[in-house]
Amino acid sequence: MTHVQDDIKLAYIIAISIMMLFVCFIIFVVLMYNRRQLLYIKEKQLQEAEYQNKLLQKELEKQKLIEHERERISHDMHDDLGAGISALKLQAEFLKQKAKDGELKNDIDELLKTSEEMNISMREMLWSLNSGNDTLGSFIDYSKIYAQNFLKKTKIVLLTKSENVVSETMISTEQRRNLFLCLKEALNNAYKHSQSDQIKLSFIQNDKEFIMKISDNGIGINQEKEEGNGLRNMKRRMQEQNGHCEVITENGTHVFFRIDL
Repeated sequence: MTHVQDDIKLAYIIAISIMMLFVCFIIFVVLMYNRRQLLYIKEKQLQEAEYQNKLLQKELEKQKLIEHERERISHDMHDDLGAGISALKLQAEFLKQKAKDGELKNDIDELLKTSEEMNISMREMLWSLNSGNDTLGSFIDYSKIYAQNFLKKTKIVLLTKSENVVSETMISTEQRRNLFLCLKEALNNAYKHSQSDQIKLSFIQNDKEFIMKISDNGIGINQEKEEGNGLRNMKRRMQEQNGHCEVITENGTHVFFRIDL
């Protein structure tokens, strides 16, 4: 009887040992499977990262080519168009000196005026194309110079102000161009319609938000009148840059342009 019990105990021990070995084997297989899965996932992630790096490298190369092309166009415009406009102005000045008819002189003056406007437009295009100007500091400096030149023959006093602006902050070419065109439109509207004697140009940076504000102390905007093309164009330009244009009439007119850098 004792011999039979010992055999049963031995059988139980052997069965339990076999079961434990089987459980250990299953755990080992699961661990190995999980490890292989982790290695597979890491390998896939590594491949995806390498693919993204290649895409990024191609995008960077593309951007460099675009910048190089912009620089080339800028230089060509400066050399060819600039020289052509200068030659046109010189010839017009020479003809004006020789002309005796008053009407002819007036026509030549119009020609000179047109050539000067073309020269200014060309300089603005060159500034827009130059990728070296894709910073807030460059945009603000150029905007101030433009506003000063635009108003220098008027009786309007220009005030400028900058708040928390980090000059080296990057701004895209499209943002810079559209903001500048909005500035031109806002200044032109203030000059033509506001009857003001003072315009304040403010530039404000709040981390990644940039605000340009043009304020005058004029008669304000008639809220009952339909929006003009100029205001609609400014709002459209800001929407295209995922920005916002707002006009407030209170003690004059205040035009806000907001974009995320």
